Amino acid sequence: MELYPAVDVQGGRVVRLRQGEAQRATAYADDPVAVARQFARDGARWVHFVDLDRALGRGDNRALARRFLGAAGVPVQVGGGLRTEEAIDEMLAWGATRVVIGTKAATDPAMVARLLERHGPERLAVGIDAKDGRVAVRGWTEVFDLTAPQLAERVKAQGARTVIYTDVARDGMLAGPDVAGARAIAALGLDTIASGGVAALDDVRAIRTAGLAGAVVGRALYEGRFTLAEALQCAAA
Repeated sequence: MELYPAVDVQGGRVVRLRQGEAQRATAYADDPVAVARQFARDGARWVHFVDLDRALGRGDNRALARRFLGAAGVPVQVGGGLRTEEAIDEMLAWGATRVVIGTKAATDPAMVARLLERHGPERLAVGIDAKDGRVAVRGWTEVFDLTAPQLAERVKAQGARTVIYTDVARDGMLAGPDVAGARAIAALGLDTIASGGVAALDDVRAIRTAGLAGAVVGRALYEGRFTLAEALQCAAA
């Protein structure tokens, strides 16, 4: 199991996310690159970078993202508002190890197929956000008549191998991850990374015990509920 400490950025600064609402991560440096490097010193093998401004349609942090990808010191998984092939191509060209296809996985299957053909499944993940079991898009304001496993089956048939699954009702709420929902996707034969809701080391253990491929951890780290070293130990145990 891999652990992905999250670096969520808004206005050039690191923030912690609570159901789409960002709050400044005051315990950490303002410089996202410095945060990533600290995570690397603490033992992280990946970081998960999200440009919240881009995700929310309020501009972007492209220059920062390029600097981050060149200086983080560990492989970077990039997500958040990358809604065009050009944007995804750009992040990969700048050095992202893996880019997350979000909303477009639900709304534009043809684009997903083209990206997988061009870059290969090892460079791409599909982000599946769910609300009450159904796929949620556009900042969680629109819910499709499509379940998360149904979308997972579709992208698997297109050649995807990795899914990042988020129960949006839990994201940033420290309410525990939706392990059952993630397991339903993993059961289809996809490497499934659980995101949203991790609040305690027991949550990390539950994700590992369920046989999931990884966990994205954000707010709990920034609030000091456990250290990255402790979480990495749980993930590896």
